[in-house]
Amino acid sequence: MIGRVAGRLLYRAGDHVLIDVRGVGYLVHVSERVLAGLPRNGEAVALFTELQVREDGWTLFGFPTLVEKEWHRLLLTVQGVGAKVSLALLGALGPDALGRSIALGDWATLARAKGVGPKTAQRIVNELRDKAPAVMAMAGLIGTTAVTTHELEPDEVQVVEVEAAPAPKAAPRRKAENGQGMAQAEALSALGNLGYAPGEAVQAVAQAAESHPQAGTPELIRAALRLLAPKE
Repeated sequence: MIGRVAGRLLYRAGDHVLIDVRGVGYLVHVSERVLAGLPRNGEAVALFTELQVREDGWTLFGFPTLVEKEWHRLLLTVQGVGAKVSLALLGALGPDALGRSIALGDWATLARAKGVGPKTAQRIVNELRDKAPAVMAMAGLIGTTAVTTHELEPDEVQVVEVEAAPAPKAAPRRKAENGQGMAQAEALSALGNLGYAPGEAVQAVAQAAESHPQAGTPELIRAALRLLAPKE
């Protein structure tokens, strides 16, 4: 199993990149969102990978974080969802928005991704709604930003933030997304410690995050608790 590829980015195409690792080129398929966030050709890059083995060949799929990779693996468990659909969803929404949409049962948002129809979107929500909390909680345990070091000779090592887009203006937004994902995961963990079931906890956190997109962990917890409070 090839779980991670680190090297120099040789070139990029519409749906894949070629990474040189000490003279061996690895062709890695990525989403449009990941592609836009990679560094320039010739620079250091690292991606977590998932290897798909089929009779007609082996295919590597790349992700900037372990959380995004885990979403890909989970999406593939849904009947009718292949790697192409998974990358389309992650490319259009990103892992945080994908998790919120599934938790809220918002299949219409999923259906807007390229190649994802209403029936497939509804199936994803129905099958993954109870599994979403575990993946969303991963963000708080392992973080959401992949900062990697190119594994060559010491004088060639460069530190690259894989998720950072080439354009400087994109960095604050990506940093904010990472912080929001961490806050949601911490709020989800807190509600679990208070005895709330994973399903109701993730739905409350998702609704709170949607209503308060800039909220930190304490604010999210309070907002989620208000949503979970018994209605008179």
